[in-house]
Amino acid sequence: MKADVHPRLRHVARNPRRPAGVAAARPAEAGPRQTQKAATRSRVLDAARDLFDTQGYQGTTIREIARHAGVSVGSVFTTFASKGEILSQVMEERLEALCAELDRVVPHLRGSTADRLRSMFAIHFAFEARRTKLFLSHIAAAYDWTLPPSAKPFGRTPRLRDVIHDILVKGVAEGDVDPSIDLLGAVELLVGAYGWSFRLAVTEGADAQAMTAAMDRQIGLIANGFRPR
Repeated sequence: MKADVHPRLRHVARNPRRPAGVAAARPAEAGPRQTQKAATRSRVLDAARDLFDTQGYQGTTIREIARHAGVSVGSVFTTFASKGEILSQVMEERLEALCAELDRVVPHLRGSTADRLRSMFAIHFAFEARRTKLFLSHIAAAYDWTLPPSAKPFGRTPRLRDVIHDILVKGVAEGDVDPSIDLLGAVELLVGAYGWSFRLAVTEGADAQAMTAAMDRQIGLIANGFRPR
């Protein structure tokens, strides 16, 4: 994410035991099959991203993804185990930009623990509002009981939980958070409030600003429970 030669390779390069005239083995180059598989994967993800963002999770089928990607259904299943896994990969690649923004901003957030949580979630809402329906698909997949373990819907991705946990731990160190609180329970509560706020995008057509305001109020209520007594 985001050069010296590895010692083991240097040893091979000067190994006197290699018979004369026998060339050192070279890494296998990607063949046509690997290239085609990578191209199929990219086309499937591109098609799925657009369909999940327009038709939702339940409204999108593997057959439709294959048709929009211009590949066979069998080709989709040789690359991904399920529709949920496809969505997980779409979100994982998309959230790389959000993770980079969080890495840049979160360490410099100021104010109380509640203020830092509000700022962090505001970043999330602003990012997800660019493709709200896609994120709603991500949330909807969390309630698909047929998902394989390889799928990572909303709530099963560790990044958001880790950021919240780190902010709360910092709050404990600063005397802003009760050290006796159930940190895992607080994280779960905040993640749940975040996901629940997106119902406003469906029921009221709320934008990022409106959802952020609703989340701010919920953080205030939750913070009343973890402040030192």
